[in-house]
Amino acid sequence: MSNAVTHVPAASPEVAFEHFSREFEFETDCWDTHETLMLDEPGFVLLDVRGPALYERGHVPGALNLPHGKIIRRRMETWPKETLFVVYCAGPHCNGAAKAARRLAELGRPVKLMAGGITGWLDEGFALAEGAEPSSVRELEAA
Repeated sequence: MSNAVTHVPAASPEVAFEHFSREFEFETDCWDTHETLMLDEPGFVLLDVRGPALYERGHVPGALNLPHGKIIRRRMETWPKETLFVVYCAGPHCNGAAKAARRLAELGRPVKLMAGGITGWLDEGFALAEGAEPSSVRELEAA
């Protein structure tokens, strides 16, 4: 019996393994991001790519606010070329993080998307920080 789920057969386990393994090259999740941010050297820069008003209302602690439309080569030169960026936006209903990831890749920067964004962060029970961005990011905006 065929239905909407079974109409197209599932990939072979070997193909599925390769596909799902590759996803980890492009994404991380909120839990792993949260745990890694607890380290002295997390090994990445976390970018909240939403607008400043949303950032101020609540953002992942430690995230810098750099809206995806403002990711330009000159601003990114603040960081060494090999710096890994993890980007997030509002959540699964928002494609701002994908736009930011695409732009960072276009600029030759390593990037991962934090799956779930703010929605996923809150779903995990993690707190948000409120307020304006750190002065270093305001200086980036002026650049």
